[in-house]
Amino acid sequence: MLADVVEHLVSGIVEHPEDVSVVERGTRRGPLVQVRVHPDDIGRVIGRAGRTATALRTVVNALSDSGPVRVDIVDLDGR
Repeated sequence: MLADVVEHLVSGIVEHPEDVSVVERGTRRGPLVQVRVHPDDIGRVIGRAGRTATALRTVVNALSDSGPVRVDIVDLDGR
C-alpha cells in the first residue's frame, strides 16, 4: 500500500513518470521504501534543501501502521 502511495506522489512531481520505480521491503531495521527515478528528476524529488523528500517521508510515516519507515531516493544509475 505504501509503495502505491509513494509511486503516485512521486509520479506527479517528476518529468519522466514512466521511469519511477518503487519497491517496498522489510529489513532488520524496519520497513524500507526504495524510490528510483530518472537521473534528471532526482533534484525534483529531493527538492530545495530536501524539503520535498522530507514531506514525502512525513506522509509515508503518517500512513504507516508499523511505525517509522525508511524512504530512500536513488536515481536509475543507482548512485
